[in-house]
Amino acid sequence: MTGRVVVLLAAALLLTACTSTAAPSSPSTGAHSSSRDTSSARATPAASPAARPAFGLADLLPGMPAPLDPTNIYAADTTLSASVRGDLPRVYVPNTRSDTVTVIDPATYRVIGTIRVGHEPQHVVPSWDLRTLWVNDDLGNALTPIDPRTGLAGAPVAVADPYNLYFTPDGRYAVVMASALHRLDFRDAHTMAVHRRVPVPCAGVNHADWTADGRYFLVSCEFSGKLLWVDTAAEKVVHVLTMASPSTSASMGAMPMPQDVKISPDGRRFYVADMQSSGVWVYDVRADGRAPALERFIRTGNGAHGLYVSRDARYLYISNRGEGSISVLRFRDEALVAKWRIPGGGSPDMGNLSADGSVLWLSGRYDGVVYAISTRNGRLLAKIPVGVEPHGLTVWPQPGRYSLGHTGILR
Repeated sequence: MTGRVVVLLAAALLLTACTSTAAPSSPSTGAHSSSRDTSSARATPAASPAARPAFGLADLLPGMPAPLDPTNIYAADTTLSASVRGDLPRVYVPNTRSDTVTVIDPATYRVIGTIRVGHEPQHVVPSWDLRTLWVNDDLGNALTPIDPRTGLAGAPVAVADPYNLYFTPDGRYAVVMASALHRLDFRDAHTMAVHRRVPVPCAGVNHADWTADGRYFLVSCEFSGKLLWVDTAAEKVVHVLTMASPSTSASMGAMPMPQDVKISPDGRRFYVADMQSSGVWVYDVRADGRAPALERFIRTGNGAHGLYVSRDARYLYISNRGEGSISVLRFRDEALVAKWRIPGGGSPDMGNLSADGSVLWLSGRYDGVVYAISTRNGRLLAKIPVGVEPHGLTVWPQPGRYSLGHTGILR
């Protein structure tokens, strides 16, 4: 968290990374990967990753768009919406120690620009309506807007301690993860005017994701090993979950350090990356607004950090920052079907997928680079030098109808 190559594809494949229709693929063994999945390298788009309706869709948060497929809350993440089709294809990389955003052309893997921003930018976050990319200038106490149509930055907006940024599923409010201030700040999603400040009983609020119905969201607290269960409409923390250390040699009884949070396509489980315990915690979503129940721990790799859902909603990509690898988890049975290792090691942190899902882009947090990794075989397509301590990069445009924030959680 805070304080904290090159294989060129044929031109046709490079252009595909920015097209509007997804072409999901199954992870397969490559020169730099290990796998026990024997599925083919190609797969047709899945009609749905689950046979039954997603959990808890009977009573959606008012104003929230309903899922396109009742069995897959990520069903919209296969086609670019009309509102983003004219946006520039770019990768925006916030460099925390350089106070800059590096701009990369994803078709050529080349740096094409640098944007000066405020102090300690942490993440680049798409707004709910997909019309603004907000740079979280954490210690600069500001959000710097980038127009995705032009790639130009606008005047910063004063916002206290914006370590990370999310949006309620109805599009009404931004939720600022004010980590140092120990708060969740609900703000107008457009003007960023304060609506309500919610103190939290933990240290290091940083990542979150919502239930399928949008009525609750789960927030990770990195520095106190806790999770918060928050009522969206009431804007209130209704339960605090204290995480226990798993009995693994990696954790050695140390307090967990939860990072990224992601819900399963069927809405039945939350996955929480734990950097200290080096794996992913699985929590079952329960009825009637009760807090999720711990189901199991899955060891993935040293420093488990970021979580990304494949375009066909069959796999979860997990960046293991401490060992320079990406684990691939299959949602259907929660089996780890592949592990892709970055040649020479690295520090893969936060990022996102290309629009068609063929490339996983991740920042190399402590190596001053960005990795472009093929999701077909785990090969490292490019390692691109950027600024100092690159963090929560976003790949744009992204498929989907609206953004819940972070580096691009779209539905």
